[in-house]
Amino acid sequence: MSETNIQNQILAAIGSRADCRLFRNHVGRVQDDRGRWHTFGLCPGSADLIGWRAVTVTAEHVGQTLAVFLSIEVKTPTGKPRPDQLRWMAAVKRHGGIAMVARSAHEAEAGL
Repeated sequence: MSETNIQNQILAAIGSRADCRLFRNHVGRVQDDRGRWHTFGLCPGSADLIGWRAVTVTAEHVGQTLAVFLSIEVKTPTGKPRPDQLRWMAAVKRHGGIAMVARSAHEAEAGL
């Protein structure tokens, strides 16, 4: 199964949850007809799917729903994350977000 197919399955599965929102993060560069380069997406290494998961926390935020940053790098069963993707995931986790590599919709849901 291709990364695109896996990605679409993850978007459908997570998109059906009331507590999550995901967006496709295209990262790259394109040259316009004048020869100028334009970058798009987040930074190189950022995940394929970006969004948030709503959580209710305790103490000073009792009862409030907060959005926790969510980053899912989609890979085929044999695909491996690049070093810049591993650095991205480590940074997201270090700052309290959820970051993972998912090879199926089931694996993405389990990581939440």
